[in-house]
Amino acid sequence: MTNNGANEEKTAPGSGSLAEPPNPSPATLTTDTTPSFLATAGKAIRELSRLAKFALIVLLLVVLAGWYIWIGRVSTDDAQVDAHITAVASQVSGYVVALSIDDNVNVKEDDVLVQIDPREYKAEVDQAQASLDLAEAEAKSAELQIGLTRATTTHSTGSAAAQLESDTADYSMSEAQLERTATANVLQAKAEVASKRATNERAQADLERYKPLVQTGDVSKFQFDAVDATARVAQSDLVAAEQQLAAAQQDVAIARATLNSSKARATRSQSLLLETKAHEQQVPITEATYKSAQAGVERAKAAWEQAQLNLGYTTIKAPISGQVTQLTVHLGQYVLPGNLLFTLVPLDRVYITANFKETQMDHVRPGQRAKVHVDTYGRDFDGVVDSIAGAAGSRQALLPPQNATGNFIKVVQRIPVKILVRQSSDLRFVLRPGMNVEATIYTR
Repeated sequence: MTNNGANEEKTAPGSGSLAEPPNPSPATLTTDTTPSFLATAGKAIRELSRLAKFALIVLLLVVLAGWYIWIGRVSTDDAQVDAHITAVASQVSGYVVALSIDDNVNVKEDDVLVQIDPREYKAEVDQAQASLDLAEAEAKSAELQIGLTRATTTHSTGSAAAQLESDTADYSMSEAQLERTATANVLQAKAEVASKRATNERAQADLERYKPLVQTGDVSKFQFDAVDATARVAQSDLVAAEQQLAAAQQDVAIARATLNSSKARATRSQSLLLETKAHEQQVPITEATYKSAQAGVERAKAAWEQAQLNLGYTTIKAPISGQVTQLTVHLGQYVLPGNLLFTLVPLDRVYITANFKETQMDHVRPGQRAKVHVDTYGRDFDGVVDSIAGAAGSRQALLPPQNATGNFIKVVQRIPVKILVRQSSDLRFVLRPGMNVEATIYTR
């Protein structure tokens, strides 16, 4: 109070002292009188013990690591367990005579599960086998027929060609014989007849002149007999020459007949040769028959193989290992091709289909570590990203959206991600397709 009164006296109006300074602002008082947060924190840290400082550093590092990991992962609850479920149907019709499975039992690959009555299909196999044997026998016969036809036609053609050559030679010989007979022998015989006729006429004329002379005695009987003998010889020579001419003419007729016969034989041989050459066309015909028989063999073999397949289809085996579900077949039931009998769920090959938002997919890559929380068991399973779908789920729907028509509202799309999960060795925690899970992918 005294100091305040003194100050008031020193600062009274009218005095020659300095003016009173303005009152400081609250902010100025706070800055001057209250230490900063950083300074306080720093002072508090400096006052800590060495062990506390080390613990604080470790805590800070843990917080930073947690924050780094937290921002390096993406999660979604739009995920479920999935698997490639195999539907088994019958491929042939018949009555079920054996059934070795029941609902929800585990089977191994190649286990015999269903047996359809095979007797009808065994009979079809036997019938197809008989048809195949018959077709093979016909093909073998057709193959042998090719060689027989080729050899027969080749021999016949060679024989016909040789016969034609022989008959042609005979025809040429007959033609030459006819020419020789008609030109040489006949002409010679005609000339001989003409010569003998002239000699005979002269001898007969001499005889006629000597007849009156022998009666008058102008010539002797001896001379007349000589002229008479000469006339008879000349007449005989003429007759012989005429006979030779007739024989030569007959030879011409015989030669002409022989020529015609040779010509006919040559013509017949020519026809036979043409016929045998025509028979050579049977070779490609038999070859075509053999090919047709081979086709019959292939057809019969295909029918036999189909019958074998149908017989094999009567025994239905497990195509994969898994658990039987949706069992719809019963013992004694008549099944038709395409009837669904049961489905197999491969529980050892399940995977996770997680539908992440497209805004979460920036850093997701195949091979990244994942964690799957299964709602059924309330526990986590380890996994790894296998692949990312090529299109959003909406594009794979039965009726995909058509954003080019009507009013457009932007909706965040979901991208399916396939995650391979490691099954637990504990049979109590079996993952079954359709279970809801929460998937988390660590992108760092």
